[in-house]
Amino acid sequence: MNYNNCEYCSNYIYDEFTGTSYCNISLDEDEMAKYITNSYYNCPYFFLNNEYEIVKKQN
Repeated sequence: MNYNNCEYCSNYIYDEFTGTSYCNISLDEDEMAKYITNSYYNCPYFFLNNEYEIVKKQN
C-alpha cells in the first residue's frame, strides 16, 4: 500500500459544501505544481490519518 497517497493523509480535507477534496497545507508555487501533476514521490507533508492510533492513546 502506498502511504504517500493523499487520500490517506490527515492534511487531505473533504469539503462537503463543494464536494471536493484538497490539501490543507499552504503550498508554494513549485509544490502546488507537483501536487496538481501528482509528481510527489514522497510528499514532505504526508501524515498518516490513522484513526485507530488515536483510539489506542485514549485507552
